[in-house]
Amino acid sequence: MIDWATVFRIDPFPFLLASGEPAVAYFARRDLAGENMLPLEMVWELPEVQRLLRHQQEDGSWKGAKVSFGVKDSLVETWRQFRFLVQQYQFDRRHPALEKAAEFLFSCQSEEGDIRGILANQYAPYYTGAILSLLIQAGYAEDPRVERGMQWLLQVRQEDGGWVIGSPGLLGIPHLSWKELCDLTGNPARETMRAFDPGLPFSAAGTGMVLRAFAAHPAYRTSPEALRAAQLLKSKIFKEDNGSSYRHPDNWIRFQFPFWWNNLISALDSLSRIGLAKEDPDIERALQWLIDHQQSDGLWKMSYSRIHKETATSRTHTAQLWITLTVCRIFRRFLESSDNS
Repeated sequence: MIDWATVFRIDPFPFLLASGEPAVAYFARRDLAGENMLPLEMVWELPEVQRLLRHQQEDGSWKGAKVSFGVKDSLVETWRQFRFLVQQYQFDRRHPALEKAAEFLFSCQSEEGDIRGILANQYAPYYTGAILSLLIQAGYAEDPRVERGMQWLLQVRQEDGGWVIGSPGLLGIPHLSWKELCDLTGNPARETMRAFDPGLPFSAAGTGMVLRAFAAHPAYRTSPEALRAAQLLKSKIFKEDNGSSYRHPDNWIRFQFPFWWNNLISALDSLSRIGLAKEDPDIERALQWLIDHQQSDGLWKMSYSRIHKETATSRTHTAQLWITLTVCRIFRRFLESSDNS
């Protein structure tokens, strides 16, 4: 077991065990202390998990709130809930509810290979990558539909080896008005735009979400393409993004778990899986930031951002527990990788 007292100012392990959250305590004992735990299925039977499953539709989806700009709301909501099943409670394809949800997500895959519908009929490599990462973690790494999606992601990279936020098919269209952009990304009747401009620089926000798929995949995580994208992503930590969305540097220090947008913790999670060393200057600086910003209760906040507000509630405290568990997993991965090198 890692002596967390020598890594952090405050040992977070006792706080996770005494959290009152059975799933948090289970994974802390298993992943941080290396204890032999009861089968994972005991976590799947927890009341909060069963409440989530009760809202699943017959086709495997979850019904989302109807939104005004025409995205496929059932895809958005299914991706939202799928994150909890896979990342938080570690469901895999052995569970019939997970299998049904996975088949619904695959039903949204286009012939080209991307997951289509979140930006209406336009490309969304960042969501495709994030969704594929969950499918891979759930046991679908060798599924030909995943392979088709991974190959599509490689095809829509920018020349620098990263990805953009939004649809790369819209980047080559000059002088798009906001009204036209909203119609293109919100109207399913509009054709898929393919006006690529691969010379534009990568977005850390987009690249961080796509890279999760490569980091999760046992074959692709060691590929030259994954390493190139990882180098790009780490070079932008704490810096202003190249893209128009999520440009402010404070987006790096607003956290969620399960992961949604790119941030410091989600990026480090991928970088640690790909095998970057903790001695790398960019990684070392990021890990030190986490050490310096641990709270007196042993946890990490959801947000340290000046541009996002956080209200303390019981839900935010639970989120802090999961974020803290994720931080510890990241440190353990970097430390063990360093010891084995």
